[in-house]
Amino acid sequence: MTGRTGRAPTLDEVAERAGVSRSAASRVINNANHVSPATRRAVERAVRDLGYVPNVTAQALARQRVGAVVLAASHDNAELFGDPFFGQVIVGVTSALENTDLDLKLLLCHSERGHDRVRRMLRRPRADGVMVMALRGDDPLQRMVEESGLPAVYGGRPLHGQPAWYVDVDNRGGGRSAAEHLVGLGRRRVASIAGPTDSHAAVARQDGVADALSAARLDPTLVEHADFTRDGGARAMERLLERAPDLDAVAVASDNMAVGAVQVLRRGGRRVPQDVAVVGYDDLPVAQLAQPALTTVQQPIRALGYEMARLLLAVVAGEEPSSLLLPTRLVVRDSAPVAVPAHGA
Repeated sequence: MTGRTGRAPTLDEVAERAGVSRSAASRVINNANHVSPATRRAVERAVRDLGYVPNVTAQALARQRVGAVVLAASHDNAELFGDPFFGQVIVGVTSALENTDLDLKLLLCHSERGHDRVRRMLRRPRADGVMVMALRGDDPLQRMVEESGLPAVYGGRPLHGQPAWYVDVDNRGGGRSAAEHLVGLGRRRVASIAGPTDSHAAVARQDGVADALSAARLDPTLVEHADFTRDGGARAMERLLERAPDLDAVAVASDNMAVGAVQVLRRGGRRVPQDVAVVGYDDLPVAQLAQPALTTVQQPIRALGYEMARLLLAVVAGEEPSSLLLPTRLVVRDSAPVAVPAHGA
């Protein structure tokens, strides 16, 4: 049977008829297990209605195990994998894969060349599944992964859409606990240094800070955004001091940014924590090494990587695992201790 134009119907037409994505239609046609019953019924009905005939060679290739999984990050700098955060994620991923025969491939794909490399790997395919990190905004990496039809687990939810499987951290709860701690110290002019507005994690952390400040009837709008770097935090702190020289606390969306913020405060003659209390986020090694040591929101970074890989192994095996939201906890150190010397002392 042929389509409306006299040619054989395509996979895209099947997906359109079924009201699902191309990747979902591909998974049904390739008899993958990680598909909901409703999606499977809709696609099978569309296949019958259109008379779609799958490519037997492509199906055979789809059923073959490649013996590798991909950890792909939407980033333009190879130094990303030397960052302590991503280093811990990779440690977690490799520990989950340790007793398997799967190889791990690391890919950066922010540039056009990187996108082409990922596209080739996913189309052939050269991987059995994908773990996706560091998505920003309307990221082409997300579309490429969805269109591939490969099992995919997201490390942190994307800003747009809801993936079938993800491992995320309770970023909103973490941001809330940081601001609640500062409010509990008696601080009333609480500012925040938030991450990029195209990052789901950054937005959620700032939402948590705003929740706590609003609940305490404090102004939640004293905010500056920056990238997750020391220099970005320093520049944001300078802008905040220009806007509100009387601020007495800062909730910062990463430890790296918090270190930059503390440096600016100290250069400006502000004592931490006496004049300005500071709370970071992540609990990276730099938090303990900073002067003063950072009070921070600890997120389980290594567990994030481990659970991403564990979920992906389950999906590749045809199981239907549940997505995870990992907890955070506040670690109190010298930058915002419980017993803070009086402001003027």
